[in-house]
Amino acid sequence: MKFLFSACIALLIAQFLFANNHKDPRLAKSSREDKSGWIYLHLEGSPATIGYQHGFLAANEIDTTMRAVAYWLKHETNYDWQFFRNAAKSFIWKNIDREYKDEINGIVSGLHAQKKNYDSLDVAAYNALEELAFYYVPEIMNAAKAHSGDNKAPGNCSAFIATGSYTKDGKIVMAHNNWTEYIWGQHWNVIADIVPTKGNHIMMDCMPGFIHSGDDFVITANGILITETTITQFQGFDSTAIPEFVRARKACQYSNSIDDVIKIFVTGNNGGYANDWLIGDTKTNEVAKLELGLKYHRVWRSKDTAMIGSNFASDPELIAKETTFDTKDSTTSPNARKLRMEQLVIVDLKGKLDAESSKKVEGDHKDATQNKNANNRCVICGHIEEDPKGCPEWDCKPFDPMGAVQGKVVTAALAGKMQFWAHMGHPCGESFIGAEFYKLHPEYEWQSLYLKNMISYPWTLFTAKK
Repeated sequence: MKFLFSACIALLIAQFLFANNHKDPRLAKSSREDKSGWIYLHLEGSPATIGYQHGFLAANEIDTTMRAVAYWLKHETNYDWQFFRNAAKSFIWKNIDREYKDEINGIVSGLHAQKKNYDSLDVAAYNALEELAFYYVPEIMNAAKAHSGDNKAPGNCSAFIATGSYTKDGKIVMAHNNWTEYIWGQHWNVIADIVPTKGNHIMMDCMPGFIHSGDDFVITANGILITETTITQFQGFDSTAIPEFVRARKACQYSNSIDDVIKIFVTGNNGGYANDWLIGDTKTNEVAKLELGLKYHRVWRSKDTAMIGSNFASDPELIAKETTFDTKDSTTSPNARKLRMEQLVIVDLKGKLDAESSKKVEGDHKDATQNKNANNRCVICGHIEEDPKGCPEWDCKPFDPMGAVQGKVVTAALAGKMQFWAHMGHPCGESFIGAEFYKLHPEYEWQSLYLKNMISYPWTLFTAKK
């Protein structure tokens, strides 16, 4: 009950602040609604206007999340926030398109209107979180011979995209759950409904203050669907090229076909946040997988397939030359989940995949390596906080509070109405309760400053405003 009370208070505060600033024309077409653990933001207008709306309406959440991110980064990388600001100043900012600079500056203006003291370098570094922390920092360490070179670039998320004989109606179905550290993954709870003056109307999940999805689940009004899973233990980063978060936003905003998506991702690729991108086009009923490293990439396409992602790469050359991942170790999280995803999506549910069955996939707890239900690194709905082995391939220690923090599902029919299902918290329905966890694992109590609980809410259907 107290969680519902807190949510109601937050909503009342947001409504009060909005009402007292309604005379600002930049806010005229925007809105916020708090629902089932999510913050739905409708943003509309020029880049600067969209940014201002975002920064103003989600100021408290942006502030909290950025503090949690900086705190975690300092503890886990030994670099303070100024280091990441310096990286943004040195090479990130210069490689951001003008319209996205304007949007970031708009977010800063919205934050200032709410008395939050951040600048454009803060917001740019925050948007580049994944590529700076897990690709740029390892490159520095490799150059300094500070570690063995066995990069622990994480492999977050479980996902699939299917079409043709693999789905119930023969049309595209796409699903994704986000694996990340709970300390900031609990804040991956924004549904951003963005109507820009140029490009596609898009709806995506994201963290507050992101101009891109970040974990990448996006639908567009012209039928393009995009999601991804990360390539485990990837090595490579080009600081002179275009940041991944810029290409990710641009791909969903300006693509009208699968070819467009691929071209935007490959052009100026910096290797940051190297992913297997799953792409669909409801206009043609075709889906594709773009496996994008730094120097190597490969594309698979079909109108009758189910493509899965659980952080494994598929192209032998990319695996050999740009990763340190062991594809033969069945005990790793990516390989174990790959086996389970193949069982479920490609075999058991072939011809049955729809929204409801996809929700069950995202919350699945069967460990295929043991052929039994479990709460660990090897299940689709990951619970590393209950795994005594942790996840060594991502440098996660035993019982690390990390795993599936939310899920999303869309069908072609839903996408046509600009709708998708979203679930905040573990898709299986279990909640993470900090007090209970820290009692068992006091070695992680340092996270209690920002990680209290991660409540699991019900699946909720979100609809973009037309």
